[in-house]
Amino acid sequence: MSYWLFKSEPDTFGIDDLKARGKKGEPWDGVRNYQARNMLRDEVKKGDLIFFYHSNTKVPGIVGIAEVIKDGFPDPTQFDPEAKYYDPKSDPENPRWFCPQVRFKSKFKDTISLDQLKAIPALQDMALVRKGNRLSVMPVTEEQWHFIMGLVEA
Repeated sequence: MSYWLFKSEPDTFGIDDLKARGKKGEPWDGVRNYQARNMLRDEVKKGDLIFFYHSNTKVPGIVGIAEVIKDGFPDPTQFDPEAKYYDPKSDPENPRWFCPQVRFKSKFKDTISLDQLKAIPALQDMALVRKGNRLSVMPVTEEQWHFIMGLVEA
């Protein structure tokens, strides 16, 4: 099992939206960065756990947990001319963009803010807190996962 952090703007698709999808979950679609795409296509696997992170909000931070319920598959929005994330250069025979299916697991009582995470010396190597890292999908080490989960349970 691997651990991840996925970012989403709560006004676009927040943790409550994922919760409302129920057991079937939701494709994590619309990612249009090649580095993040490679992780979604090659590394994110069924059974992996995800920190759900709200970005571009007054208090950005980790708000809950999701799980991967299906490995990455071709993102259907890339082929839909009506979709926000349509990519006319993507070929169905050789798709460019991939997305896993994810499902809600839990919502934290309180957001673990980016400021809180940045202030913890044990998390200084975490991709999220490093300067210049703006990816919407990033790996989390097992140690970082357990440390952050310890903040939730405290």
